[in-house]
Amino acid sequence: MPHPARDTVTLHDVAAAAGVSLATASRVLGASSRTVAPEYRERVLAAAERLRYTADASARAMRGTSGSLALVADDLTTPSIAIMVSAMEREASTTGAFVTVSATHGDPGRQLETIRHVRALRPRALVLTSGRVAADALSGRLLEELRAYERDGGRVVVVGDTDLPFHSVGFDNRGAARRLGEFVAETGHRRIAIIAGAREEAAPAARTAGFVDGLLAGGVAAADVRIAYCAVSREGGLEAGRRLVAEGLAGTDAVVAANDLIAVGALRAFREAGVAVPDDVSLTGFDDIRLAVNVTPRLTTVALPLAYAGAEAIRLALGEPGAVTHVTVEGRLVVRDSTAERAG
Repeated sequence: MPHPARDTVTLHDVAAAAGVSLATASRVLGASSRTVAPEYRERVLAAAERLRYTADASARAMRGTSGSLALVADDLTTPSIAIMVSAMEREASTTGAFVTVSATHGDPGRQLETIRHVRALRPRALVLTSGRVAADALSGRLLEELRAYERDGGRVVVVGDTDLPFHSVGFDNRGAARRLGEFVAETGHRRIAIIAGAREEAAPAARTAGFVDGLLAGGVAAADVRIAYCAVSREGGLEAGRRLVAEGLAGTDAVVAANDLIAVGALRAFREAGVAVPDDVSLTGFDDIRLAVNVTPRLTTVALPLAYAGAEAIRLALGEPGAVTHVTVEGRLVVRDSTAERAG
C-alpha cells in the first residue's frame, strides 16, 4: 500500500502505520508525560519518520519536553567526528538529553532530506556538522528548511565554516595551519610538498592556504612549494605519498598533510619506498587524533580542541534563548618526532 503524500500525512496515518492506537501515537508525538512502552514508542517514531510526519502536533511537541538532539554530520566514520560526537553525548547526558546521529557525506541534497526526516522526530535542537554549510545551498532551500524548523521551536547550531544565521562553532583552520607552516620554515625546511586533501572541501582548502601563508612568511620560495590533492582519508594519503615518491622526493625536505589520517597514509608510502621520516623528509599532520601518537614516529601536528567544540555546540543548543553566538576555536602546534631541523 503506498504511503500518503507528505503534505497529507495525519496522526491517524502514523498510528495506523505503527499499528497502535491514536491515543498512543498522540502521547509519543505530543511528548506527553504519560509513559509509553519502548516498543510502541519506537514503532511510532519509526512510522513518523518514514511518513515524514511534521504536522502541528510535532511542532508543539518540540516546544515541550522532547529530550532528543539531532546531529547531522558529513561522515560519522572519521576519528575527528567521533571525538566530537562522544563529547556531545557526554555534555547532553548531563541534562538528561540524548543525541541521535545521521550522516550525509557532505552532500547538500542529502543534508536537506535528512533534516526533513529528523524534524519528524521532533528534536529539541539540531546540530549540523559539516566542512562548509552555505546559506545559498540548493538555491536557499536548506536555509529555509532550517528556518522553518526554528520557527517550529527548535534550535539550530552549526559546527564548521558557515554563513548561516544560527549559532555556530568554527575552527580557525587557516590561522592554525599558518602557524604550522611558519614552524616548518623556521626549522630550516625549504622545499615543501603539501598533501592538501580534496580541492572542493572547505577545511582542507583553508588549511592548505594557511600552510602556504606560513611557509612564504617564513622565507620559503613559492616555486619550492608543490601541492598534491587526494581523498581525505588514510588511503588518500597513501596514494598521494606513492605519487610523490614516483615523481621524486629528491630535494624535498618536508611533507605537510591536511590532516593526520592523510599523514599516516603518506608515512606508510614513504616507509614502503625506504624514505625515512624524519631523517630524509619531515612529515606533519593536523587534528591530533589518537592515531597521531600511535604511529612511529609520532606525528608533529596541530591539536584542535575537538571535544571542546562538540561540548560547546551542545551548550549552545541547550542554552537559554538569546542573541546568535559564533564561537571560533583555535589550534595548538604540537611538535613530536616526525620533524627534524634542517641545516640552514
